[in-house]
Amino acid sequence: MAGVAVLVLALLGGVGAWFYARGLNNDLARTDPFSEITGGRPAKSVDGALNILLVGSDSRDPDAPVDQQSKWRADTIIVMHIPSNHQEAYLVSIPRDLYVPIPDGAGAECGSGQRGKINAAFAFGGLPLAVRTVECFTDVRMDHVMAIDFAGFKQVTDALGGVDLPVERTVTSIHKPYRTFTKGINHMDGAEALDWIRQRKQFPRGDFDRMRHQQEFLRALMDKAASTGTLTNPKKLNAFLKSVTAAVTVDEGFSLVDMGLQFRNLRGENLSFVTSPHNGSQTIGGESVVVSDREKALSMYKAMAADTMADWVKANGKTDNAGG
Repeated sequence: MAGVAVLVLALLGGVGAWFYARGLNNDLARTDPFSEITGGRPAKSVDGALNILLVGSDSRDPDAPVDQQSKWRADTIIVMHIPSNHQEAYLVSIPRDLYVPIPDGAGAECGSGQRGKINAAFAFGGLPLAVRTVECFTDVRMDHVMAIDFAGFKQVTDALGGVDLPVERTVTSIHKPYRTFTKGINHMDGAEALDWIRQRKQFPRGDFDRMRHQQEFLRALMDKAASTGTLTNPKKLNAFLKSVTAAVTVDEGFSLVDMGLQFRNLRGENLSFVTSPHNGSQTIGGESVVVSDREKALSMYKAMAADTMADWVKANGKTDNAGG
């Protein structure tokens, strides 16, 4: 999702379609997740650098009880860091089961609540508590928020004519209509792709494999959207951009026009996918959670706040330390 968001901004900036971008910007759904956070937020340390919290929830997740909306969780949590030079972007995936302190509320102090899975913050207090929890955990100030209905990416994928995704082992979906995904490269339409990236129970590393499949899906979407076939086809490009903006909700200060101008030089090859450092899964209080590698995570988020992520990635690599 984050990579596609970057691509949308780059495309708008690259073509200089300001009136068109303004129209898309006006169509975006808006929310104000910062107003409930009354104080104690991390300081903004580097001018020009941006941190955007991307929260993806699948409103049609077949694993979620449809009559208990409060039970829905954030399916994907990514902090997108764009350095002050605006030449690259770092997309830090936070495992949804990461065990962190969750404040009592968006206006409460850090450390005021109990520990739990980070995706529970979204269910308990919506975007305001999600922002507060992530800021308390990372000590990095979020400048913008983008909430994405992952089910909306079915239309995004179909607007591009489907994507080619690698399937490492033949599996049968645990969701109706119980599709079979055959080992090898599979061409998938929107419904098939979303079904594939929901799978986790059939894989040895569970949710970590699901996160990897999501990243592969995002890369495939970006490659397809940036292809000549899309860029030179106004109808297809328009369908892609409109389907993306229809699937997202952004904060009040988010501007497609301004960001398109600032990030017009970003391209897919300038994106680095990183996973928040952790020590794999453990059972705490009878539930399986992901435990943060406190020392390594602290150093990475300090680098993010100081706008030195390039140095951190060079020293630590981008590999997923899932412990499996």
